[in-house]
Amino acid sequence: MSDSSFGFSNRDDDPERKPGDGSGGSGANNPFGFGPGGFDPSQFGGAFDPSKPGGGFDPSQLGQMLSQLGQMFTSMSQPGASSGPVNYDLAKRLARQQLGATVAPITAGAQRAVTDATHLAELWLDAATTLPAGATRSVAWTPNDWIEETLPTWKRLCDPVAEQVSGMWTATLPAEAKEFAGPMMGMLGQMGGLAFGSQLGSALGQLAKEVLTSTDIGLPLGPDGTSALLPTAIAEFSAGLEQPESEILVFLAAREAAHQRLFAHVPWLRQQVLGAVEDYARGIKMDFSAIEQAAAGLDPMTLAQDPSKLEELLAQGTFEPQTTPEQKAALERLETLLALIEGWVETVVTDAVGDRLPGAGALAETLRRRRATGGPAEQTFATLVGLELRPRKVREAAALWRRLTTDAGVDKRDGVWAHPDLLPDSSDLDSPAGFIDTILGGGTTAFDDPLAQLAATEAREKAEREGRGDKPEADSADGGKADGDEPEGDSPGNA
Repeated sequence: MSDSSFGFSNRDDDPERKPGDGSGGSGANNPFGFGPGGFDPSQFGGAFDPSKPGGGFDPSQLGQMLSQLGQMFTSMSQPGASSGPVNYDLAKRLARQQLGATVAPITAGAQRAVTDATHLAELWLDAATTLPAGATRSVAWTPNDWIEETLPTWKRLCDPVAEQVSGMWTATLPAEAKEFAGPMMGMLGQMGGLAFGSQLGSALGQLAKEVLTSTDIGLPLGPDGTSALLPTAIAEFSAGLEQPESEILVFLAAREAAHQRLFAHVPWLRQQVLGAVEDYARGIKMDFSAIEQAAAGLDPMTLAQDPSKLEELLAQGTFEPQTTPEQKAALERLETLLALIEGWVETVVTDAVGDRLPGAGALAETLRRRRATGGPAEQTFATLVGLELRPRKVREAAALWRRLTTDAGVDKRDGVWAHPDLLPDSSDLDSPAGFIDTILGGGTTAFDDPLAQLAATEAREKAEREGRGDKPEADSADGGKADGDEPEGDSPGNA
């Protein structure tokens, strides 16, 4: 699966990342999503190989390539075909193709096990957090169900990035060129939608095989109020572990339920996460001068004889988007927010199930390692925005929530989610002592009761007005007496 952001490569600047940990490889320098699920020029080598007699021409491979290309253009011409920046019909079709022709349905026993595990997890969570249950129903999903149910959220995540990338290419054209190319703009837009849809479909197909719950990557991908687990993936995940599958199911149900509580009762949280993605997308810029220089040095004859040269050129990073300060800030906000979500869930679930499930600590460590070696969360955000959810950040966030629970209590810890301004930032994760001191000093009460805050403000302003008005009113009364406002009996006229 390509880990580049919608066909763009992303330089790995995290010192904790190591070669071979699932974070890069050839995909990290694969700027147009060439490879699995996308178009790979090097694969032409199977059809045309100048080093072989007769050019190594393989009609069967060429026919397969042309057939796939024909299917793509056919989907463009079909009534109702996707006309947005991403062809989601194609993405869904490719994702399902990766799953194979047959996907085992959910049995009644599997659904009952998920329901019972979720119910037990909710009971245990009640004592570990002040946030009430956020899910109104619990369901078991197949990988196909996951693709279908999460696609609306993927549209919100993918459209801003795809629209910005698609608009970049036409925004730099002179007005005359735009007018001349007008009839072709629609077709170019559809082809861009096909390219993005192809890469997204590849990502979703891979994720659908791996994700364990609807919030496995830290986002509420499923419908509101729905707690969802994927029994097939959980069974495969449990196969190599020592804990019983029933305990693993309860542990994962507790994580899913904790995520649901947080997203259901912190209404601004979803928009904050999606807004960070949109802020990143608005800042995407390309160095078109570098592209022009690269294009000037291309020899069409050389490419015709050895198309792999094109892949070498693309791998040089010429077509990478330029990272702007605004993008860096957006990525830092997104990374910090996702780390805070994951750290809070880890802390709450540990408190809820730690004494009840002997293997809870080992399971938590297994999930950390899964994330550190390029699990679903890493792959998804690398594909979307070039972001890697760094394990270091999650560990620091979990440590902060743990200290806050110990020093301030559950009520004040969960009260931090009352307003985005109360959340710790990246510097607080590095040095949490100051943030915890602020919370212990009552920092979370400012937004607990807006009506009480308004009443206190009005009372303070009233006291200030009365304090300013006391002296002038007294002076006015005294002045009235000085101006002859004495009682009539003391008036000289009455005398």
